[in-house]
Amino acid sequence: MLRDSQNPNIIIMYADDLGFGDIGCYGSTHIPTPNLDNFATESLRFTEGYATAATCTPSRYSLLTGSYPCRNERARILAGDAPMIIPPGSQTLSSMLKQAGYTTAVVGKWHLGLGDGNLCWNSKITNTPLDIGFDDSFIMAATNDRVPCVYVKDRKVVGLDADDPIEVTYNRDKPFPGLPTGRKNPGLLKMKYSHGHDMSIVNGVSRIGYMKGGTAALWKDEEMAEVFLKQAVSFVTKQKDQPFFLYYAFHQPHVPRIPGPRFAGATEMGPRGDVIVEMDWCVGEILNTLEQLNLKENTIVIFSSDNGPVLDDGYKDRAVDLCGDHCPAGPLRGGKYSMFDGGTRVPFILGWPGTVKPGESEALVSHVDFLASFASLTGMGLSPEAGPDSLNVLPALLGQSRTGRKELLTEGRQFKNVLRDDHYVFIPSNDGPPTQANTGIETGNLCQPQLYDLSVDIGQIRNLASEDPDTVNRMSNRLLEILESDRTR
Repeated sequence: MLRDSQNPNIIIMYADDLGFGDIGCYGSTHIPTPNLDNFATESLRFTEGYATAATCTPSRYSLLTGSYPCRNERARILAGDAPMIIPPGSQTLSSMLKQAGYTTAVVGKWHLGLGDGNLCWNSKITNTPLDIGFDDSFIMAATNDRVPCVYVKDRKVVGLDADDPIEVTYNRDKPFPGLPTGRKNPGLLKMKYSHGHDMSIVNGVSRIGYMKGGTAALWKDEEMAEVFLKQAVSFVTKQKDQPFFLYYAFHQPHVPRIPGPRFAGATEMGPRGDVIVEMDWCVGEILNTLEQLNLKENTIVIFSSDNGPVLDDGYKDRAVDLCGDHCPAGPLRGGKYSMFDGGTRVPFILGWPGTVKPGESEALVSHVDFLASFASLTGMGLSPEAGPDSLNVLPALLGQSRTGRKELLTEGRQFKNVLRDDHYVFIPSNDGPPTQANTGIETGNLCQPQLYDLSVDIGQIRNLASEDPDTVNRMSNRLLEILESDRTR
């Protein structure tokens, strides 16, 4: 166990929909990411680092709880007014570190629900990050394409005028009378929608869901990066003399992609490329802050992403047209929403100067392991029900071992599970279209099992299922065993 004075600070910077091939240190030559690239040269870069799901809410749930999302039927993409899916008082990454003497904060995208199902935005909000171990919270409730388009600090909406209360509904057939929508008033839009995002208009962009009121509290997308960055830098600065944990959850490059003025046109790839450059700048500002405060050598910094990439995810921002020969998922097949590796294998970089030797690691690691691994680092015990799927892979994370996990459960969309075992990956037969109509992403659905050997076939081209039925049967049985168990640790 480390003494309190030796506990390193921990910062997790979590991108949103960033692909394995989207940044320079993972092979991109089209989007300049100098801050991440420099960070990678000083850090340990994992080539087999995984989120647990190909969508955002489930991955974030696993990161904080140490549990596979399939163990919670509510761990799926949430509406902006959904109740919190982590029970208050649960032992989470944040509550464990708080018990270890850390001051804890979350800044940015939340998307794990708020309230208990009867959420009122105009009064004190219950069931927030503060109830699962965070001391400070400055968040958006869900995503930047969902209402309500406001910031929530701790338990209150920021800047809300009591005489202009917020109302929210996700009933598609019940828009608020008299208020414009993207569907009926496309002329009011500065960014057109391509599919799904045709409801309330905020800041010239139509969103998912309807809201009225709260005019003074509405965010401006162009300012969001700097608003969140300011909060993150402020927290680090205030806590510089004691151990802290910061979960800094970016909104980039999730849609709608609207960069601040200084980054508009930063690339030839349109808004998607521009917001990745913007995110890279935010990373640099955090790293510079650590250097200026002499915290660099006493801070573990992790950069990763909640799932793989998507180009057209609901807005006409020309992401598909301008992509050219850039491969957002790098050599991987699939992307966001997919059961293929492009949905869950993501950039994963860990830096701790003076302790973690820079380099590259092929160890199999996952965000679900942060709970058990950092509990080990700080000498904290976990309650019997906590982190059922979290493994202590601290030696791998710190570069002291080349071995991480042997097996890992991941999922595409809505509990379509995949089993990784050593270098094999098994996808059971699934109904559904092989390609998503709106995004053009391969889902991984196939009416027969799939087995791939990632050691020789990273692009998952050759299905070995018919050639190796013994491995298929073994992995199929193991997958069922995991899904039917209460715990896997």
